[in-house]
Amino acid sequence: MQPNSGAQGEYAGLLAIRHYHESRNEGHRDICLIPASAHGTNPASAHMAGMQVVVVACDKNGNIDLDDLRAKAEQHAANLSCIMVTYPSTHGVYEETIREVCEVVHQFGGQVYLDGANMNAQVGITSPGFIGADVSHLNLHKTFCIPHGGGGPGMGPIGVKAHLAPFVPGHSVVQIEGMLTRQGAVSAAPFGSASILPISWMYIRMMGAEGLKQASQVAILNANYIASRLKDAYPVLYTGRDGRVAHECILDIRPLKEENRHQRAGYCQASDRLRFPCANHVVPGGGHADGRADGI
Repeated sequence: MQPNSGAQGEYAGLLAIRHYHESRNEGHRDICLIPASAHGTNPASAHMAGMQVVVVACDKNGNIDLDDLRAKAEQHAANLSCIMVTYPSTHGVYEETIREVCEVVHQFGGQVYLDGANMNAQVGITSPGFIGADVSHLNLHKTFCIPHGGGGPGMGPIGVKAHLAPFVPGHSVVQIEGMLTRQGAVSAAPFGSASILPISWMYIRMMGAEGLKQASQVAILNANYIASRLKDAYPVLYTGRDGRVAHECILDIRPLKEENRHQRAGYCQASDRLRFPCANHVVPGGGHADGRADGI
């Protein structure tokens, strides 16, 4: 419950992976595979955790290139620590081979970190554990209802499989029973935020299992509605085999890039977002609780 952001959750999860390898006398495992479609904070978190980043290519449809993944996992087999994969990807598609991706990394001794930035397209439909991940974080400010105005507050609590549980960051002063590492806290609140966590708890309790699933379904429906309405004017860069997107869509605005840049500046919006996740494209956002009456 400690991390105050998704990126801090990534860091905490990677520390757990690193200490797990060290407990097995494999502290030399420091290679982190990161697909080109991964969330932008992943490489920074890996470097902070003392890992070396190796980029895995994507195919023309925006999915992880499985052949390139196998080649790089085999090449770095002796030192492979983990892969950081975002699901659905930042390209706005469900990775069609996500379970195979996890199997390949496990085959060569690595762990799987699933970035939970896009969890609003998973809740009630699937889960990181079912997919094959070993650790994942939840962005409470994205999927679980806490406010995020003005850049904060945010929270990125992590969940891990049992074999990693003894290695998550603990307390900087107090030894916690069952912990096999003296890794201190990664934030100033080692037991989480007492003012923020109840918001997500109440949201989950009030929504219930069916309500949370419906929120995910509406998020996916809204993204596909936006893509369908705008595709004649702005081509959708990536779609799945069925022509659909996941939680968001990437629109190609290259013919209008300068006009769009000036318009965004007029509305005090950062133009650097035109470079992520793809240069000179835009990602329109539809919430998981909005409908036509809300202006979508």
